[in-house]
Amino acid sequence: MATKSKIDKPFLLVTVILIVAGFFIFSSASLGLLAKESSNYSSVAFSQTVLGLFLGTIAMIIASKLDYKIWKKSAFYILILAVLLNILVLFPSIGWEHGGARRWIDIGPISFQPSEFLKLAFIVYFAAWAAGIKDKMRTFKWGLMPLLILMGLCGGLLLLQPDTDTFLVIAVTGMAMFIAAGGQWKQVLILMLSGLIILGFLVSTRPYLRDRFHTFLNPQLDSLGGSYQIQQSLIAIGSGGLFGAGFGQSIQKFTYLPEPVGDSIFAVAGEEFGFVGSVLLLAIFVLFATRGLKIASRTPDAFGRLTIVGIVIMIISQAFVNIGAMLGVVPLSGITLPFVSQGGTSLFFTLFEAGIVLSISRTPKS
Repeated sequence: MATKSKIDKPFLLVTVILIVAGFFIFSSASLGLLAKESSNYSSVAFSQTVLGLFLGTIAMIIASKLDYKIWKKSAFYILILAVLLNILVLFPSIGWEHGGARRWIDIGPISFQPSEFLKLAFIVYFAAWAAGIKDKMRTFKWGLMPLLILMGLCGGLLLLQPDTDTFLVIAVTGMAMFIAAGGQWKQVLILMLSGLIILGFLVSTRPYLRDRFHTFLNPQLDSLGGSYQIQQSLIAIGSGGLFGAGFGQSIQKFTYLPEPVGDSIFAVAGEEFGFVGSVLLLAIFVLFATRGLKIASRTPDAFGRLTIVGIVIMIISQAFVNIGAMLGVVPLSGITLPFVSQGGTSLFFTLFEAGIVLSISRTPKS
């Protein structure tokens, strides 16, 4: 007989560890903002702690107690709302521009990044679609084509902002969900080939992406320009040694590392906690992924299973792209480190998504 399961405590424990570790790493890295002119330390700290950590934790608790099937019923409306918000951000009178990108909507003292909502909307909608068509997923008409249309819709909105990194994360997530839903491998190969063609087109038409690849292939090419961030990151990580300089003792976060609370935050952690601490952080992310996927494998409901796969792959791929970029093993990106980097909206949705996984972990097991 089916029995009602309790919440998955190992996954909850790993999530809490990531939350606590992320808070301490961010707290230390954010001190580097005080050394910069025109520091926005107070607004960054407010957004991270209030919008991200505090409200995100409440959202995670609420999501973990809700029946996750509510997201399946409202998937279409969630997608429409996410699309509308990502259209609104493109208007100069509504969207806020920073660093040549228009990705934020100002709401009073805080800013909201609609692309974070779009990532969740993509996962929920495609999971609902795949669960509804069942065996038809293996056909091009009902499986691959709708996925390509959905990716094209999300990609078009994100590339206009521009936010290429988020689009690539969505593409990887969509491919993983397609495989988990039973898509044919020849269609997966078509999807991968299409992705490579699109990536090549983007690199050839967007100078900042082309510069990233040049920097990746030759990190010594422009040590004061395009290669500056990766060189400073490697200096920070290398100077951490085996056990690190100690909490709060990073030197690189003061004036040297660009974005010490953003995409360079792993370098700060590497300098302060060393090789051992860095490996431990990686291990926690691996545990997060393996435990989440184990929950998915035990979930009999297709929507629940695919939603977990989407959430876990999205978070873990983002984490390893960020870490890989700081280690120089993948090209630099603007992708932040989940649970750790600056971004109140990102942290809020990451915790909310973890709450959805916890809710699905309650699914009755046969």
